[in-house]
Parts: sequence; C-alpha cells; structure tokens
Amino acid sequence: MPAEFELCPGRKIGGSNPCFIIAEIGQNHQGDIEIAKKMIRMAKDCGADCAKFQKSEIEHRFTKQALERPYTSPHAWGPTYGAHKHHLEFSHQQYKELQQFANDIGIFFTASGMDEMAVEFLHEISVLFFKVASADTNNIPYLEKTAKKEKLCIDGADWSSHGDGMQTMETMRCVYQTVKKHNPSFTFLQCTSAYPLPLEHVNLSLIPEFQKEFPDIPIRYSGHETGIRVSVAAVALGAKVLERHVTLDKSWKGSDHSASLEPAELAELVRAIRTVEMAMGSPIKQMLPCEASCHSKLGKSVVARKPLKKGEILALDMLTVKVAEPHGVSPENIFKLVGKKITVDLEKDATITDAMIKG
Repeated sequence: MPAEFELCPGRKIGGSNPCFIIAEIGQNHQGDIEIAKKMIRMAKDCGADCAKFQKSEIEHRFTKQALERPYTSPHAWGPTYGAHKHHLEFSHQQYKELQQFANDIGIFFTASGMDEMAVEFLHEISVLFFKVASADTNNIPYLEKTAKKEKLCIDGADWSSHGDGMQTMETMRCVYQTVKKHNPSFTFLQCTSAYPLPLEHVNLSLIPEFQKEFPDIPIRYSGHETGIRVSVAAVALGAKVLERHVTLDKSWKGSDHSASLEPAELAELVRAIRTVEMAMGSPIKQMLPCEASCHSKLGKSVVARKPLKKGEILALDMLTVKVAEPHGVSPENIFKLVGKKITVDLEKDATITDAMIKG
C-alpha cells in the first residue's frame, strides 16, 4: 500500500499531498468553553487543517491515589491533581458543542482519547480520526481496541496515529505490527516528550529513519520546541502531518503554554510550510521554462579556439567553451567532438553546431 490515505473527508495525507497541519489546543483552553471556541476559530483563521483537543474519562485514566496527591505546581487549577484535571475537562455535551462549532466554521475536529473510555466516547461522536498520545504508544490492549474502531465518515476506515515520545524503535516495530493487522490506515509521528523541547533533543533525523523503517505509512512530526523553524524543517524532511500546540497567550497558567504557538506564530508557520512545499517541486532534474531567459543569455556552447579548415579532424586543443551566439554543442559534449571531422571553415570563436560535424 502506498503511504497515502484519506485522513478526513476529501483530505488525503502522504504522497504528494500537502502537509496536514493540526493545531493542538489540548487543555490550553483553561477549562473555559468560550476560550476553546476562540481557539478553534483562531486555528481556522491561521490556516490550520484541524483543531485537536484531549479527552479523558478521569476516573478511568488515573488511580484514586494519583488523583488525591497534592498538586502544588504554579500551573495547578486545584489543590490536588484530580481537582486540577477536573477543572480542565469538558463534559460530553461540551465536546459535542465544540465539535459542532468546528463543523460550522469549516475546520476538522478531533481529540486524543487519553483512556479507553474516552476513545469509546470519541467514537460515539464520530471524530474523524484518533490521536494516540505518547503515554499510550506501548499500551497494546488500548492500541488494539482503538485500531479496530470504524470511522464511517472516512469510508469505514479508522485512523490512529502514534506519538513515539518516550518510546524506542523496537517499541514502534511492535506497535506497527499490532495496528497493521487491524487497520492499514495509520501513521507514526516523531515526538520527544518535553515541554518546551530543547533543540538538541528534537531528533529530526528520525523522520527519514521512520520513512525507511515503515515505507508504507506516512510519517509525521509533533513539535514541542519554541518557534517555528524546526517544524518547517520537519516538513522539508518529509513529515506529512504536523502537530503543534497552540495558545492565545503564552503567559497563561498551564504547563503547555510555553511550548505553544500564539496566533501570529501559527499563521506564519502555515505560510512557511506552504512556501516550503511549493519550493520542494519535482525530483526530476531538467531545465525549466523559467530558466529559458537566463540560458538564452548566459548558456555556454563549444566554439572554435582558433580558425578551423573544412575537413580538419578535431582535437581538444582546437575547442573551447564560451557564451556564444548562436548556441551550439553543449559543453558536456565537447569530448564527443574529438576525432570528428569539421565540414565547414570556421573563424576563431565561431559556434560549433551538430550540423557542422561529420562522423
């Protein structure tokens, strides 16, 4: 199977298709649905393809002890980790409202299902594809259940992407085999789970390694670094889906904001990616129409180094290369002229054309 499939209705990824850009809102909405809607609209206005959230069924994702532990971070929304997570979690009805809002303004909508019950809910509301977070990449039972889900809005095929942050290539081979037997339409992303991500740990070199290891699936990149340059480079290296966290204000409370892009940065990232995609062009090396004018003025040809007599046998010291008028034999063919007979008299600097050569 080629590394191309329909991720969302009418929108393919992989192959020569444009990079699919996901604005990861996550939980940067501060637990406020109106802020969440503003962020969806911002993602749309900036040119992103998809707005993405994170959905948890908190008691299914965390143990009671994990939820009861004190949470004293400056980013905390409550005295315990459970209170913090509950503050940031939207209800089922609110997710349906956000999904409808995204549909109304014309941007794709999805969410990471952070536990199996969250996946069931997202399946019920027919999200267009699932995102599997790094923490669940090696959660094989979860992966199998997620991979089996049918998404009718994309012709009966479910799609799961797998963050590989905190995982090894051996793990990713296991994930590939696990998912492949249930669903051929999925992709891997290169991801390093640190917020914000130091540049020396981005490891963009893994993108071509993933392409070699898994040639039949598209490869993508999830960036947690600051700025946009690395993400643009990831697309140039072949990332077919790009995910970046977004925010309306990096100074807001929350651990993800510092690794997120504000609206102006997201808009510039989208413009830069589309510019790079246009510049990638064709892998076929040939003279292009836009080069014709320059070639006409400055393209070089083989010319006579000295006067030549009709019937002479050409030697290399009789020939040189210059910008000439008219154009003649191309410089790369100069050695093919050696030993051939010239059929006309030529002055010094006269252009040599194919019609003047015998044999």
